[in-house]
Formats: sequence, C-alpha cells, structure tokens
Amino acid sequence: MKYEKWISEDDIDWTKMEGLVPVVVQDIETKDVLMLAYANREAVIKTLDTNLATYWSRSRDELWTKGLTSGNTQYVKQIFADCDEDGPDALLYLVEPKGPACHTNNTSCFFREIAMKGDDTYGK
Repeated sequence: MKYEKWISEDDIDWTKMEGLVPVVVQDIETKDVLMLAYANREAVIKTLDTNLATYWSRSRDELWTKGLTSGNTQYVKQIFADCDEDGPDALLYLVEPKGPACHTNNTSCFFREIAMKGDDTYGK
C-alpha cells in the first residue's frame, strides 16, 4: 500500500453527518474488522492525545472512550483517512485491542452473516 501525505483533524470534513465521521476499527495484528463507530472532532482529538480509542455515542449523546468501564480498551496504533481529496469523511483506526470489541463479548461486532442469494440458507 502506498501511503500519501500526513493530514490532521483539521483536514477532515466535519460538515457531513452533523459533525460525525464513521470510524472503521481494525485489529492491527489479525486484520479483523472489530467494529464501526462514529467520532466527532473532540473524540478524534482525544484519541490523538491519549492513543485510546474515543468515539461519540449517538445513543447517549456523549464522548465514549472504549473500555473505560469494561476494561476492553483499544490502543490506537495508526489512523488513516479515506481518499476524498476535498476532505476525508471516514477514518480507519488500527488498534491493539485489550479484550472483545463487541458488547456481546464477541471479538468483533460483525459475527452475524447475512445469507447471499444462491446460498443454501438464503430465505430460511
């Protein structure tokens, strides 16, 4: 993968989605996608300052540092922004997880497969 220029939180397009950007969270070692969350500018700045993944909870309407209550923290090793030249509007956090990402205690929040047409389980 070719890496382009460095950017800062000021380069992110905060005008979409009421000041939020989606954050895909991936295990830096296994490459498993762990979860999808949302962050506002304050959450990104806190993540950059502490290296602990901090998000915006849309249901609680507040900042949320992953693992503060459960102990299942995510230590952020790298952050990438998407390719939008006029201002990235999605982020990728590569993390070192300390425990499961999902509130169900699964490693990943993506553990329920949707059957595809042609699959034996489709429509069942």
